[in-house]
Amino acid sequence: MYLTPAARSLSRGTRLATPFVPLVLSATTGTTTAPATSILSSITPTSPVTSPILPLRRPTQARWSSHSPMGTPPANPRKRVTLPMLRDMYAKGDPITMITAHDFPSAHVADAAGMDVILVGDSLAMVALGMEDTSEVVVEEMLLHCRSVARATKAAFTIGDLPMGSYEMSPAQALETAIRFVKEGRMKGVKLEGGREMAPTIQKITEAGIPVLGHVGLTPQRQNSLGGFRVQGKTVSSALRILEDALAVQEAGCFAVVLEAVPPEVAAIITQKLSIPTIGIGAGNGCSGQVLVQVDMTGNFPPGRTIPKFVKKYGDVWGESFRAIEAYRDEVKSRQYPAKEHTYAMPAKELEGFVEAVKNI
Repeated sequence: MYLTPAARSLSRGTRLATPFVPLVLSATTGTTTAPATSILSSITPTSPVTSPILPLRRPTQARWSSHSPMGTPPANPRKRVTLPMLRDMYAKGDPITMITAHDFPSAHVADAAGMDVILVGDSLAMVALGMEDTSEVVVEEMLLHCRSVARATKAAFTIGDLPMGSYEMSPAQALETAIRFVKEGRMKGVKLEGGREMAPTIQKITEAGIPVLGHVGLTPQRQNSLGGFRVQGKTVSSALRILEDALAVQEAGCFAVVLEAVPPEVAAIITQKLSIPTIGIGAGNGCSGQVLVQVDMTGNFPPGRTIPKFVKKYGDVWGESFRAIEAYRDEVKSRQYPAKEHTYAMPAKELEGFVEAVKNI
């Protein structure tokens, strides 16, 4: 039996303001059939019970549970950000804004705030999963978070970070992982770390039609070989290596490259030498754009936590959340919450009947 959208809404806890009669679709005639008790006055016991399928008017609804997590759609929604749009921004010198997100709420607010690019960074290993570093997170975990971010993102260009161990063994392995990020994770592109040595891998992925964001300078997945999270490019030789890496990933097909923890003068020169955008993180404002970890810049962490020098704390999400939850705790303990306005009324007559009915139970 086919049920109309209105009929299906009943099973989801939606109350209709008007009586409802389900319509049954005939598999042989393509018509809808209504019982004789239909609210349509034109149908009588002697009337034909079949009629052409007509669009149903959306019923008035009263919800008793949470509304859609997306909230009210914006009056003037943004256009979807595309690679041509990003290239046009770069050509005009318009800085590209990028931020990380790791779940539906963090992506929702980033997209609503107008971010050009949302990166599902492997930093979620630490900020969302409580791991020691990014080397612990696996593909399946990244894909779960990518899907969550994709559901919330309506305009920003989304990129998924390929985790350590998912792309280094061969270009074929990298392409297979990248395809999963697009098909299963619903990302528009992928990011991977490394310079000249990753050029064949980047070329393999981009030739398959998947945009790649490069990442050179401080590459956190390789922090053990770098001696920790250290600034890169502080000597002539190391600065030249970063430039060579950036040129190599550009030649391999990257649409942009992240420069992390690089002196601003070096980053500015590298930006001038490239024909693709550079996205700085701890690399000064001479880059084509900037990226930050959302948890860091919104202050969603407890007092006393050390954050990188390049992070500017724009908010105090932890403090506001702590205040709200503490107030909730106190009101529950004192029975101030829930108050009358937070409850649902029962008709007095029905309540009296209920009280009487339970006396003998």
